[in-house]
Amino acid sequence: MVGTKVKLDQFDNSWFKPGKGILVRSIWFLINQCFFNSYLFPFYSLKRILLRSFGAKVGVGVVVKPKVNIKYPWKLEIGEYTWIGEQVWIDNLDEVAIGSHVCISQGAMILSGNHNYKKAEFDLIVKPINIGDGAWLGAKSIVTQGVLVGEEAVLGVQSVASNELEARGIYRGNPAVKVGERVIG
Repeated sequence: MVGTKVKLDQFDNSWFKPGKGILVRSIWFLINQCFFNSYLFPFYSLKRILLRSFGAKVGVGVVVKPKVNIKYPWKLEIGEYTWIGEQVWIDNLDEVAIGSHVCISQGAMILSGNHNYKKAEFDLIVKPINIGDGAWLGAKSIVTQGVLVGEEAVLGVQSVASNELEARGIYRGNPAVKVGERVIG
């Protein structure tokens, strides 16, 4: 182990700015734990109000189920009538835009940040994510940084999107590959 080229002791993300001060982030952390990442609070309308009060742009009719974890609401935009299922993790170190009428199924992960495994210092990489209107992310699927999910695209259960998903395409696997076209009757 002594000969490793990875130098985590040299990791430095001081360039990263979360967008709010430590007090606001701390208050959000408590609210997130009590009202979002909990089974004790099922009231959708109050969740929408709380998200908006922390800077999220949230459309009407948005449903946020229990046990959802949202990193930074001020970097989040959600369109109208979108459903966010139980145990979804929105790790939005960068901007995440979720369209209208989107279904994000239980356990899905939206990860706008990662680390550069090619660098000894394991540098942080952040890129925005955009999920188009009418898209469906299957249970336990993952969307990684910089990905555009096209309108009405489908990402199958436990699939990983690390590249753009075309509009109305059906994608499955890791990495996700197109397996069909979504036809809505």
